[in-house]
Amino acid sequence: MQPNSTVTSRLLSGFRNNLTVSAVPDTRIIEIHYRSPDNELAARVVNTLMSTYVEQNFKTRFESTMQASDWLSRQLVDLQMKVETSQEKLVQYQKEHEILGIDEKQNIITSKLDELNRELTAAESDRMEKESLYHLVQSEDLDTVAAAATNASGDRGSVAGGSSLLERLREQDADLKIQTAQLSTQFGPSYPKVAELTSQAKEVEAQIQIELKKALGRVRGEYMAALQRENLLSGAMDKQKQQANQLNESAIEYSLLKRDLESNRTLYEGLLEKLKEAGVTAGLRSNNFRTVDVARVPTTPAEPNVPRNLAFALALGLTTGVGLAFLLEAVDNTVRTPEQAQVISALPSLGMIPLGSKSSTEVSGKQRLSVTSSKEAVELITQSRPQSQMAESYRALRTSLLLTSLGAPPKVILITSALPQEGKTTTSLNCGIVLAQKGSRVLLMDADLRRPSIHKALGMGPRTGLSNVLTGGATVQQATVRSTVLPTLFVLPAGTPPPNPAELLASANMGDILAQLREQYDHIVIDTPPALSVTDAVIMSTRADAVVLVIRSGQTTKQALRRARDILARVNAKVAGVLLNAADLTSPDYYYYYEYQGKYGNRYYQADDPLKDELVRTEEPRDKATSTSA
Repeated sequence: MQPNSTVTSRLLSGFRNNLTVSAVPDTRIIEIHYRSPDNELAARVVNTLMSTYVEQNFKTRFESTMQASDWLSRQLVDLQMKVETSQEKLVQYQKEHEILGIDEKQNIITSKLDELNRELTAAESDRMEKESLYHLVQSEDLDTVAAAATNASGDRGSVAGGSSLLERLREQDADLKIQTAQLSTQFGPSYPKVAELTSQAKEVEAQIQIELKKALGRVRGEYMAALQRENLLSGAMDKQKQQANQLNESAIEYSLLKRDLESNRTLYEGLLEKLKEAGVTAGLRSNNFRTVDVARVPTTPAEPNVPRNLAFALALGLTTGVGLAFLLEAVDNTVRTPEQAQVISALPSLGMIPLGSKSSTEVSGKQRLSVTSSKEAVELITQSRPQSQMAESYRALRTSLLLTSLGAPPKVILITSALPQEGKTTTSLNCGIVLAQKGSRVLLMDADLRRPSIHKALGMGPRTGLSNVLTGGATVQQATVRSTVLPTLFVLPAGTPPPNPAELLASANMGDILAQLREQYDHIVIDTPPALSVTDAVIMSTRADAVVLVIRSGQTTKQALRRARDILARVNAKVAGVLLNAADLTSPDYYYYYEYQGKYGNRYYQADDPLKDELVRTEEPRDKATSTSA
């Protein structure tokens, strides 16, 4: 038997795996789910968990509250002693340093200092005013002295009678001077009345001087009194400042003691309040959890959710399929449809040649030859199976080529490809055959002097050809032979491989030969090497009326197609368009082609067509009956 601990661990592990606890977003609600084959057990487990948790939470809160109460009670005793000690220290320090005010900022010393400061300020202002008057009355200008003395007397309100006497004396002196001047003008200076008035004026002048001296003495006395008062107040102010500094030094310690007292008192009061709250809480059955909705016995199983699983599987399958399709499309960098070729190259699409059928491998050697040098299977499909789908595609290519140029159809047609093994030789042969089938004199010229293949495809042995004509070893008539396929189809083989094919094709002799052949034939189909491999095709493209760029479906890359187009465009070649070769019509890219075949072509093409068998099987019974009766 296994130990009890192991069994318990397994039971708890299974219980935890079936239990789900989650919080409802934006709420304070907690959901509990338990999965079990027994629906009653699932509901009982959830309800038991909730009630147990609520009870445990209350018990925990109660125990915590009681522990806090005990701790607070012990802390309050210590805090109470600290508060009493701090208060005794504060009172004792206040008595020792005579801090008698309401607080450390409001006491007798600071109040007296403020009062002395105000009085000293007023005394300084009064002294400066009297000092200015005193310096003013010391001038030699008697009018100025009299005015200052009069103003000083009037401003201060002192010796009002003396001030009035001085004013009367000045007025009397002015009247006497006026009378003396009038009588002197009228009777002369020796007139007795003039002498009397002069004597009176002198007496008045003497009295004025006496009064001025008295006024000067009064101003000087007031100035000295104000100066002495200022000095006394300044001394008292300095003494009071010393006492205030001593008070400030004492106030620092006083503030510390008072702050300590206040903090201890605040802490004591807070703990006392917490102790009272803890006592009340412990006496109440309070809890911050409650059961919102009890668990009910479920009537239906929660899982497996068959509709959800099916929907999820369907969505996952669709997503995976679509993603895989996009991934394969992104990884595949080849050209597959004529539409893609037209968009990528910005050239017209001349047509599409479907992929050959399996039955084509059983054709005789005259109709299909294997070119060992290029490893390319060449089939004269337009001659061996003229009613096949591939033959019809080549006839569509013929129609496109004859309509590419305005006015007369092109005479010199150059066929090249971007890379090797893309079907340019097969296209050249079948294009020459379909042109000859409409009754035109057609010359099929093999300009691939490096790897010639036209003569092998037509079952011809090595013989004199284009290279011999260009080097002067033979004439055009000697090198040209009539094809055994059609009486209007003539062939100019490549001839002996030369060491410098590009130079021969670019020579002036090549231009003269083409000019001569233009007069003898209706169309000249030239088979050239790939444009990206060697420069022969680019050289010959400048002398052609139409250039056909052959690409292979699912093999030619987009970069190769663009590169070949750019090379031909740089030499201003007359590129008629792009021909898509070996198109797999069973691919989903050609669904529209299936639809066309089902509606029209299934009773037209022969049995060797790759799609004929399938189309015949899908034909309606009514059509079969009609054909039988016919």
